[in-house]
Amino acid sequence: MVKKIIGQCYIWLILILMYLPILVLIAFSFTKATNVGVWTGFSFDLYGELFQNKEVMVALANTLIIAFSSAIIATILGTLGAIGAFYANKKFRKAFEFVNQIPVVNAEIVMALSLAIMFAALPSLLFKTDLRSYWTLLIGHVVLGAPFVFISVKPKLQQMDPSMYEAAIDLGAKPHQALWKVTLPEILPGVFSGFLLAITLSLDDFVISQFTTGPGLLSAGDPKIVTLSILVQDKIKKGPIPPVMRAMTTIIFLLVVIGVIGVSIYRNYQAKHMVSKKVRRV
Repeated sequence: MVKKIIGQCYIWLILILMYLPILVLIAFSFTKATNVGVWTGFSFDLYGELFQNKEVMVALANTLIIAFSSAIIATILGTLGAIGAFYANKKFRKAFEFVNQIPVVNAEIVMALSLAIMFAALPSLLFKTDLRSYWTLLIGHVVLGAPFVFISVKPKLQQMDPSMYEAAIDLGAKPHQALWKVTLPEILPGVFSGFLLAITLSLDDFVISQFTTGPGLLSAGDPKIVTLSILVQDKIKKGPIPPVMRAMTTIIFLLVVIGVIGVSIYRNYQAKHMVSKKVRRV
């Protein structure tokens, strides 16, 4: 009984430490005070000012463009890599999985510095130019997300019956047709989870973005592409974070909550649907 009470208290403590700052931020998004902790009256003004703030909107647009474009590429590469490793011989599979594990457990600063050397330092020495642009930033985010897509897809491949693919080949389907019509539908939940994870990693990334960013996208007048994480860091250096960012983070948090609830409902529906199918077969 005592262990149960201690365990529950520990869980509640962790939840409070995780979500109390977010709830405080949400509460103060409804007041125009510059500093959190000062209440100047309930108001929706920050939400109106948010969509009129060109600097924040440009950073948001840049962030979304990079997140979705890098997540799509990372999902394709990670999925194909997982499928290729799954059907490869044991030695190659083990080697590929080991190599894929390195960027997952490695410090992000190491990856960021290596990419910066490849895109900035070496070209500056060899060609007297800096190659950093939207494309280098995109490559950095793809490198960040692809290993996690691989990890998300791998368990679904292991759960799949391998004889289904072989049966499709035996029945006359070409390898790409069997892959598209048999394998992909079976691993689609893992692919979707990997895609969402790649987007999440890209949205809140700062280190790789800071080291690989250059001119381009909507930040035409700036020497580098400004994402939300870079914008917040730049604002912290100069002074307090703009109050409109509290409204921005509140909207992002609510969208994430809605997305998680939607995914959970969909997964529960899929699980019930699969159970009902098995019952009908029996």
